[in-house]
Parts: sequence; C-alpha cells; structure tokens
Amino acid sequence: MKNLSWFNKIMFFLNIVLTILTFLAYVLPFLAPKLFPLLSVLTLILPFFLIINAIYFLYWFIQFKNQMILSGLVLLLGITFINKFYKISGLDLPKSDNDFKVMSYNVRLFNLFKWKNDDNIPQNIRNFINDQNADIVCIQEYSAASKVNLRVYKYNYILMLGKNIKTAQAIFSKYPIVESGNIEFPNSDNNAVFADIKKGKDTIRVYNIHLESIKITPDVNELNEGKHQISEKKSLQIFNRISNAFKEQQRQAELIMNHKKNCPYPILICGDMNNSPYSYVYRGIRGDMNDAFEEAGTHFGETYHFKYYPVRIDYIFVDKRIKIKNFNHFSDFKNSDHYPIMARLEMK
Repeated sequence: MKNLSWFNKIMFFLNIVLTILTFLAYVLPFLAPKLFPLLSVLTLILPFFLIINAIYFLYWFIQFKNQMILSGLVLLLGITFINKFYKISGLDLPKSDNDFKVMSYNVRLFNLFKWKNDDNIPQNIRNFINDQNADIVCIQEYSAASKVNLRVYKYNYILMLGKNIKTAQAIFSKYPIVESGNIEFPNSDNNAVFADIKKGKDTIRVYNIHLESIKITPDVNELNEGKHQISEKKSLQIFNRISNAFKEQQRQAELIMNHKKNCPYPILICGDMNNSPYSYVYRGIRGDMNDAFEEAGTHFGETYHFKYYPVRIDYIFVDKRIKIKNFNHFSDFKNSDHYPIMARLEMK
C-alpha cells in the first residue's frame, strides 16, 4: 500500500469492497432467500461483479502490482460461475435414430394483449415450433384464446389458470403421455405441470415450470424517473419487490424439489424460473441434474430480452441418465419477451 499513489489506494479500496460483494454473491446460492431477501438481489448482478473484477485484474497486471492477486483469486474461485454466464464453445454430437429434441418457450400469451405491434406473432410462433420439429415442447404462458394450431403434436397436457386472464403451462409431445398432473403454487397464478412420456421402452418425466416473476420489464422503464434518475423510495420499492418474489420462488422451488424426489423415471425440467443461474432456486431445482446450456451451449445463452445485459432465466435441466448432444438458444427470434431454447438428447 505504501508504494501506491493516492489514486491507486482509492482504487484498491474499491477493489476490496468489490471482492467482499463478489464473495457474498458466491455464497448466496447456498442461503435461503427468506433468510436474507435483500442480499439475494446481489445474485442478479454477479456477472457485473465478475466483469469488473476482470477489469481490476488487468488494471493491476498492466502496472505489475501485487494487488492483481486479489481479483485474480476472485476470478479463479468463480470459474464455475463464469461457466454459467458465458461459454466459448458448444457441443454438437453426431445425430442418431434415438435422439429426441426438447424445446422450452415462454410465449407471453402469443401476444394476446398486443405488447408488440405485430398481428403475425401467433402464426410466427406456430411456424417456428413446427420448423424446429422438437419432439417435446414445453410452453409457459400458453393461451388457448390465440388459437395456435399445434396439431403435429398428438399428445398434450394443458392446465389453464387465472380468473380474468386465462394462462397455462402446456406440454406437447409426439410420444404418448401415460400420466400427467400439476404442482399447485398457493396464492399464485404460476405453477408447474408434469407429464410422464413413453418413448419406446423408456418413460421420461417432463416438468414444465413457471416461477414467480420479479416484475421487471425488458426495458426497465420503472427504473426511470425524470431524466433517468432513481429516487431512494423507488429503489427501495424495486428491491422489496424483487426480494419478495425471491422468497415466493423459494417456496415454489421447494414444492418442485419435494415432488420430484420420489419420481421413478429419468427427469427433464424445462421452464421459466425468473431467476439467474447463481440463485438459490436454480441450485435447488437443478440438484444433481445437468444444465443443457452449460453442457452444450455457446456464448451468453440469453433467454430473456433485457435492455442492459444478457439474461438467462429459462432452463432445460437434464437427468444424468440422459445424454446432452446439442443446445440452442434462439435470441434472433423476437416474438415474445423470452427466447426459445432447445436441446437434442439421447437416452444412455
């Protein structure tokens, strides 16, 4: 510290603060949000912490300062978190006759309330699903009112919820559904559905889940007051809203975790979790399953249209008894506030 200029002393102090916040964010996935609801919000901005740590590392490295060890250690310990944020290369194993494709997509009610000024969105989504030719499709925020025809799928399970606005979680399958049901989330319009699907001699349980929303719009317009100024009151409201949603998500995640405990079949979990891959609910629901993006995805893998940075809140978790051969996220298909994701799989 004695050999540092006053400017570098300030920079190193800020570096220490950043290190503390980053390590705290590393620990939060292991702590229930209901214990530290406000702190849990830090998991949403962990990618920022990692990027700034990388900048600090380069800053000290260029000057040949030992202070680079601090951010270097943070990045080294956070390698697994970096892998959840960005993948340099993907996986595309050779196709076989036993492959099957699974898609997950939050369709935002097929634009029922004209969030986008485009009357062709229901048709666009239908054509996209048909063109991708997935064998199993999990849809969140499905709406029968849009009359989207998915007749190519002979089997389906659709659970409608809501009093005024009818929304559903839906599972469509080319293979027979031998059993189906739902997991009710108390005091919520969100829920999870499941279907036991017979593929040849194998039976697979597919969960389609939609957890509580944190209710932040893609452009985060509610964060802007006046000329992009955020009042203290408004900031507190947003933090409280997010922390309350995280607590509700924890309750919903625990219901899903308890339900899948006794499942006798290999499991796939698809859906919109409305939370980051650094969260408690992600860690809990995933359990010992594989994240299809981590195994076979590329780049940021963003699944939600957010103005400020790539966000991944939609997932396909795969049982270890199933091989992941390929994964795609379709961020160029902008017909909802979410992007479709799809994995090509094979029973081991």
